[in-house]
Amino acid sequence: MGEKRFHYLPLFSTRATAVVSVSLVLFLLGLAAMVGIVTHRLTCSVMDNVGFVVIFDEEVTAENIARITDGLRRADAVSSTVYSTPQDILDRWQKMIGEDEDILSLAGVNPFTAELEVKVKPEYASADSIAVLAAPIVLMPEVSEVKVHNDLIDNVGSTLRSVTLTLTGVAAALLIVSFVLIFNTVRLTVYSRRFIINTMQLVGATPGFIRRPFMTESLINGTVSGILGSALLLLTVTGTMRLESSLAPLIDWNHLGAVMFAMIATGIVICLIASAMACNRYLSLTYDQLHRQ
Repeated sequence: MGEKRFHYLPLFSTRATAVVSVSLVLFLLGLAAMVGIVTHRLTCSVMDNVGFVVIFDEEVTAENIARITDGLRRADAVSSTVYSTPQDILDRWQKMIGEDEDILSLAGVNPFTAELEVKVKPEYASADSIAVLAAPIVLMPEVSEVKVHNDLIDNVGSTLRSVTLTLTGVAAALLIVSFVLIFNTVRLTVYSRRFIINTMQLVGATPGFIRRPFMTESLINGTVSGILGSALLLLTVTGTMRLESSLAPLIDWNHLGAVMFAMIATGIVICLIASAMACNRYLSLTYDQLHRQ
């Protein structure tokens, strides 16, 4: 019994270390993917509020306002429009500055004019697209000014590009690290049995037959690693949602499930590729070359 423990425990320890290491790498990869998804959903929610404000002239008529509003609503780029009367705008400003200052009593008249807030669809939420949409409106005599949220558009666009590039770099680095880690672990396992491989070749075993147990072991290790990494990601996401409830609307369970499935698939594929490469290396060596390794 003591001799069996001496042989099996190091092998079990090696496999356990490999599984835990791969699980952590897959967890970081999945976490980067979820951060990217949440960032994209947050950006889309911000883009849904991007647009411009049409400020009407004081002499504008209700018919002109209805005509301009109907024309904008029919535009493919427009998602919604919200009309505000001068009184609505005055009430908002009064609520914002407080009851201590009465704008109406200070100015004598309502200083605001009617406005139409126009929101565009996310695919048109760029400075160029909005400029094309707003250009003919500026020329209308009923319109005194068009305010475009250019700063918000530029900031959201630059932030999205920066986050996308950063997450892509992190994901690529993690993929490389995971492959190198798994490959080295599998190669060490195959290296310890290189003479068994040579003996099996001498008795006529085919490369596929020799490769099969290593591939099976890698399949199991990759599956277990993916499941452990996915469980850790699920715990992290649910824990974060409990601590910060405002993130809950940004997390889609379908996306989370897809990421977890991709983590398991990635662990299996990388383990199988690394195992095949390591086995092929020692299958191509002669007995004398094995001694020099």
